[in-house]
Formats: sequence, structure tokens, C-alpha cells
Amino acid sequence: MDRGTAAELDKIDCAILEQLQANARMSFAELGRRVFLSTPAVSERVRQLEDSGIILGYRAEVDYAKVGLPVSAFIKVTVAGDKLFSFGAVAEKVPEIIEAYRVTGAESYIVRIAVEDLRHMEKVIDSLMPYVFTNTSMIIATPVRPRGVVPRCGNTGDRLQVTGDRGQGTAGHRRPLRSVPAVPCNL
Repeated sequence: MDRGTAAELDKIDCAILEQLQANARMSFAELGRRVFLSTPAVSERVRQLEDSGIILGYRAEVDYAKVGLPVSAFIKVTVAGDKLFSFGAVAEKVPEIIEAYRVTGAESYIVRIAVEDLRHMEKVIDSLMPYVFTNTSMIIATPVRPRGVVPRCGNTGDRLQVTGDRGQGTAGHRRPLRSVPAVPCNL
């Protein structure tokens, strides 16, 4: 089955997406247990979600401060004329730029950088100056961490109640079943 749009996702697809966004390293056996499918069935569903381009990939989330890059900032970039379309290639070559977005409004791009200190930030900003005008805002806290989306899978409000982790807690005590938010979907 081709699952290219939210209208084609059923409640099991939505539950799979929710679970994988929370923990992409979960085994197919555990994922299947949580969404009430056999291991081969859940494996096939995940493959279909990957093949259709809904699941784009898997990656490790790194704490930049723990790898020596404790200072983060957003740089609002204004690019004029013919440099507008080439700035993306310029940004790709700057290793300190960890995200870049072309935006509407007064600026052309917003980029996020991770650097060692303010001197390092200054060097990164200076390296961009021949191409752009910049305005920088330092990140002082991240009250909402990057997170996955809850897929919209129809409008009937049906939900698949998925099971949670029932593994052993510390000191051999059994942890209670965690409640995992249900995803509104239709079949």
C-alpha cells in the first residue's frame, strides 16, 4: 500500500511513527508489541513508511556542549541579489552551521550555529560577512527540545492505545506500564 499522505495513514501507521520518533532504536519486536502487530508485519509497515518518504532517516541527537560546542546562536541572514541562491551552498560548507532555513520576512535565512565560545562565534559571523548582513541572537535556554510531530491521520478521533515500557526498574522492581499518548487516526 502506498502511504504518501496523511489521509492514507491509518492509526497503526500513526502509532508506529509516534513510537519511532520517541525511540528510533526500538527493536521491531518491541515496536510490534506496542502497536499490536507481529514483528514481520511491523517491519513491513516501517519499510513502507521509509519507501514512501514519510520516514526520512534515523540519527543520533548529540549534546553540543558535551562535545565542546556549548554556545548556540541563531543568525538572521539577509542576502541580496544573486547571492540569495548561492548562500545555501555557502552555509553547507560552514561546519558550525547545524541548521539553515530559507525564510520569509526581512531576512532571507535563519541559521543555527554551535561554537566553542564568543570568539569562535565572531569568526563564524565574520566568515559570512562577505556574503550577507547578519543579526545574531544567542540561545540561552531550550525550554522545548526538538521533538517529533504527531501525524494527522484523519478526523474521526479514533485512537490506537499503544502499550508502554514494562521493563525492570532499578533494584529489580517492576516499573508500571507507562501511558503513551494516543494518536488520533481513522482506519
